[in-house]
Amino acid sequence: MFARLFAIRTPLVKLIAGLSFVALASCDMATMPRSGGTGPKIDTSKPVPVALLVPYDSAQASDIALAQSIENATRMAMADLQGVNIALTVYPTGGQAERASAAASQAVANGAKIILGPVYGGSAKLAGIPAANAGVNVLSFSNNPDVAGGNVFILGPTFDNTADRLVRYAVQNGKKKILVVNGENPAENAGAKAIVASLGRNGASMMGQTSFEMSQTGVTQAIPEIATSSRSTGADAIFFTSGNDGAMPLLAQMLPENGITSPGTQYIGLQRWNIPPTAMSLPGLQNSWFAIPDVALTQTFSNRYAATYGQQPHALAGLGYDGIAAIGALVKSGDANALTAQALTRSSGFAGVNGVFRLLPNGTNERGLSIATIQNSQVVEIDPAPRAFGGFGL
Repeated sequence: MFARLFAIRTPLVKLIAGLSFVALASCDMATMPRSGGTGPKIDTSKPVPVALLVPYDSAQASDIALAQSIENATRMAMADLQGVNIALTVYPTGGQAERASAAASQAVANGAKIILGPVYGGSAKLAGIPAANAGVNVLSFSNNPDVAGGNVFILGPTFDNTADRLVRYAVQNGKKKILVVNGENPAENAGAKAIVASLGRNGASMMGQTSFEMSQTGVTQAIPEIATSSRSTGADAIFFTSGNDGAMPLLAQMLPENGITSPGTQYIGLQRWNIPPTAMSLPGLQNSWFAIPDVALTQTFSNRYAATYGQQPHALAGLGYDGIAAIGALVKSGDANALTAQALTRSSGFAGVNGVFRLLPNGTNERGLSIATIQNSQVVEIDPAPRAFGGFGL
């Protein structure tokens, strides 16, 4: 097991740690849809009923901590709203899909005009059904695009968005011939698929793809093939799907031993290689590229949260803030159709603690991300995140 080799394991949920803060975006009336769409009409002169579905009552202590952190960040966002009154009701899901569905049914019966949460993809999918029957949209904290669509939007960062940001940067910096390397599990297979699609969209060439069994033996056996493919194809970059809680430490150790080092052959990571902090001391990860939220905004939010609650926010906490940021910016317009799907997908997007983001008609999202590297065991931002969409993005 990787855990026995490298004492730096961390939950996968920390892939989206390092959330950021920015003041709520004001409504852009030029891009604010005035016509209706799928969603309820609201009375913006009164408190807007919002349901928050989080995994309180779970048997897992980590779920309880997650629920509390999301609720805390959500209430921080509500306190930051100006001219908007949110009536928040919290519904425990126990971290279970069936309870999330029941909670969504209760929320719409109680008059909720939009649902924020739940966390897990399966829960979001089931919660979306009673919400759809009531004409209510769901802003889930999931990052699983398979549950997005219809009335369900996901707030979590997606592989497609991260891959696009990194591939665009690579092409702009002369790294156009890219080899894809992934572990053989559903998450990394999905990541590899996103990378391959991004290469075609952004003018890069795919120089091959190598996968490996998720074990020490599997990685060890794949090293010669990866090294040979890199040299024989003339690849100038390798795009990895693995993180530091899995195969990446072993890859970053053994590939340099086989003559493949970054930045000569640029290492690019779909996951955040600065998590946990101890991973930044790995020699093989120096001068690699990966995507992170805006560095300055990340620190601002973390500091605010810690000052308010006495501890650092959970990796997902900022998504609660983002949801309220979007709702608040739309409701502030005074439009009765402010929470329709058409309004939620306005092209100008929103600003929250993760930086600028926008919801897409297919239920996924696009987020502004920074490009970072590791130098002397420290994270260095090398290309700042955009603060507005403009010409950025799709």
